[in-house]
Amino acid sequence: EKNDPAFAKELASLAELYVSDAFGTVHRAHASTVGVAAYLPAVAGFLIGKELAVMGEALDNPVRPFTAILGGAKVADKIAVIENLLQKCDSLIIGGGMAFTFLAAEGYGVGNSLLDKDSLGLAKDIMTKAKSRGVKFLLPVDVEIAKAFEAEAEHKTVQANKIPEGWMGMDIGPESAKLFAQEVINAKTVIWNGPMGVFEFPAFAKGTAAVAEACANCRGTTIIGGGDSASAVKKLGYASQMTHISTGGGASLEFLEGKVLPGVAALNDK
Repeated sequence: EKNDPAFAKELASLAELYVSDAFGTVHRAHASTVGVAAYLPAVAGFLIGKELAVMGEALDNPVRPFTAILGGAKVADKIAVIENLLQKCDSLIIGGGMAFTFLAAEGYGVGNSLLDKDSLGLAKDIMTKAKSRGVKFLLPVDVEIAKAFEAEAEHKTVQANKIPEGWMGMDIGPESAKLFAQEVINAKTVIWNGPMGVFEFPAFAKGTAAVAEACANCRGTTIIGGGDSASAVKKLGYASQMTHISTGGGASLEFLEGKVLPGVAALNDK
């Protein structure tokens, strides 16, 4: 993990050529991903080639309209991705736990929902940037809320600006699911990274399922970032209907941030 040169040299002594084809590890500068490339001719395998070609084309030369969908828990984890995508996409959909930080930044009460207080200012800045760049910025209009973070918790649907104290947002609501699905179906390029709710609990998986179904029905290019989004798409049986499902969680996220991936930069045929 420390990219020890001696270990990298030892690995290199076992071969005549290094083919890197584990996209899920190229964001890490380890001896086995970067170090070994200093001692051997190093090239990308077919999988890495496909990952970079498909995602690179979508980011650099998208067929429009281009819709990006971001979910997951923390705004802080996705700031760099949002900043990069705001320069490229026509519409940006925000779901998952981080949507509540944006709703709070708009002045709404979010009850006991996940709230990244340190990112409220960033959330405001992002919404201002989206407006100034003419990017359609979509937040949930309704949410599924629960009394506790439990699979069998008491739950109900409320307007996104009317979450009562003592309740927490667990998923986007049916109106949001329709709104997001329509945006996706009308798009020619879609990139999705992060679930819309706590999809591990069946009662709160409907929003993620609706977005997955919309991606499956979209006639444009649909790219699913690795990690939870990929798991959800596979679990729901839509994998074969997507253009590309990334095999890298952290790697695809860093690629969407516009970062140089060390394990790719080290290759001779980059």
